[in-house]
Amino acid sequence: MDSDQFLIALTTLPAEHDAEQFASHLVDERLAACVNILPPVRSVYRWKDTMERASETQLIIKTTRDQIERLEARIREMHPYEVPEFLVISVAHGGSAYLSWVRDSTVKP
Repeated sequence: MDSDQFLIALTTLPAEHDAEQFASHLVDERLAACVNILPPVRSVYRWKDTMERASETQLIIKTTRDQIERLEARIREMHPYEVPEFLVISVAHGGSAYLSWVRDSTVKP
């Protein structure tokens, strides 16, 4: 299976935001096969020329190249931040059974 059609997208949410509900929407809408929700992390960043610190939840989203534009649009629509993190990492290699599952999970029946 050609792994270059598979992607991992990253986004963060405020720690107090309902990350499980956010992730459930993405999976239910078949924009993602799976979303990992990591425990809260501390983030330090510059926003509007001010040093900020926040407790955030990191989401790791498994998806396909076919869904990436719709995924980004949906994240922007649901996200509480003015400029949400949206970083995409290409998959160099993956188990064929797992990649088949990701593909099948992101195709509308």
